[in-house]
Formats: sequence, structure tokens, C-alpha cells
Amino acid sequence: MRRPLIAGNWKMNTTPEEGAELGRALAKALVDAPAVDVAVYPPFLSIGPVAQALRGTDVAVGGQDLHTETGGAYTGNTSGEMLAAAGCTTVLVGHSERRTYEQESGELLAAKTRAGLRAGLWVTFCCGETDAQRDAGDTLDVVRGQLADGLGGLTANELRNVVIAYEPVWAIGTGRTATPEQAQDVHAAIRAWVTSTWDAGVGRSMRILYGGSVKPTNVVGIMAKPDIDGALVGGASLKADSFDALVRFQSL
Repeated sequence: MRRPLIAGNWKMNTTPEEGAELGRALAKALVDAPAVDVAVYPPFLSIGPVAQALRGTDVAVGGQDLHTETGGAYTGNTSGEMLAAAGCTTVLVGHSERRTYEQESGELLAAKTRAGLRAGLWVTFCCGETDAQRDAGDTLDVVRGQLADGLGGLTANELRNVVIAYEPVWAIGTGRTATPEQAQDVHAAIRAWVTSTWDAGVGRSMRILYGGSVKPTNVVGIMAKPDIDGALVGGASLKADSFDALVRFQSL
């Protein structure tokens, strides 16, 4: 059985003080949470205060991005080793907003994935198509291409520290959500790709999250699908009560 994972991407929200307050609220709300893994990805400046607020809980704290190098003359960047020292155990790689706004290439994302693994972090690798690509019927080709570029060079053993997040770009922050059936179709194709690229054991164990306007009103239908193992949540992760409800999706 793949243990469900509910992860919150806070994006460019929360000051360090606000992040600490939200972390404390989550620590209190999740004290009796069910058997679900939980992670949050605050902005860089909030990582330390959030990690401190969540100390003693099972909630993982992660970075939203990282540099490929361990250190050096890279002004404005943060290494995986720095994230680990600040209390992170995980990092996001390949989010559509990084691909779009920062023009991050598949080659760069492959290097960032390796950098995260080198630093001892587990990587949540994001993939997803735009509305134009979906309308053109290119969804699966786009997603497989993104995965091949970013993860194709890893060994089966390295893949054990990777989670895949499928986030259709057209459903991020738009209020639109892929139907559970649409999401399941892509998740099943991703699992089949992992199986064919490595082996059936890796395919069975790979956790694949869905992201894109996930909220308490739609999470149950999404999580009911056999190849959907959790959610990467945006706006609904910025309030302790809504995020707590997502973590407790089995009781909704």
C-alpha cells in the first residue's frame, strides 16, 4: 500500500512571522491526524520559523526550489545542503510556475533533482500540460517528455526518494479542476511510464500526487482513484482548517 501524502505549496505567501503562526496552527490541528504523510513548502525566508514551529511533529518541511551546486558565487540562490541545514527534508522541482516564469529546462530540472537527492532530500517532481496542449491531445506526450527529461537518468534506487506530482497547468489557481477520471487517466499513464522505464516494483511503489485547485469539496473524489496517492495543494494549504480537512479526507 502506498501511504497517502498531502503536501502544501505556500508559494510566495507568508512572512516569517505568518509562517510560524501557520506552522503552530498546523501542529495543533494535526496532533491526532490519521495515517497520512504531510509536508509543507514555505517560501525560503519562512523555512526556519516553520521548521521550528513544527518541531516534534511528523510534518515535513521543504524548499520550493534549489540550485544545482552546493555553494559558490550564485547570488540569490539556495543549495540543497542549505535547505537541509535549515530543517528541510524535501524540495519541489519542476513546478509549472518555475518552468514558465523562470524558463527552466528539462536539463536544468534533471540537475536540480540530482542536487536534491545529493543533499539527502526527497524530491517532489512536478509535471503537467497547458490548456493548449490538452486541447491538442498532447497531454500524455508532454507529461512523459517532462518526466523523461527530469527523471530518466535516475536509477531505480534513486527513484525511491522521488514523488511525482501531476499538476495540469490549466487547473492551477484557476478554480478549474481536472475531473477525477481525467486525473486518474494521466496518473495511470505516469505509473505505466515508470514501470516501463524501470520495473514493476518501482511503478507500484511510486507515489503520484494530483495538484490543481484541490480543496475539501473535491478531494474525496480525487483520492478515490486507484493511482492517485495524494495532493499537492496551493491556496487551501494557507489556512490550517482547510489543510487539516484535506489531511482528514478519509472522514469527509
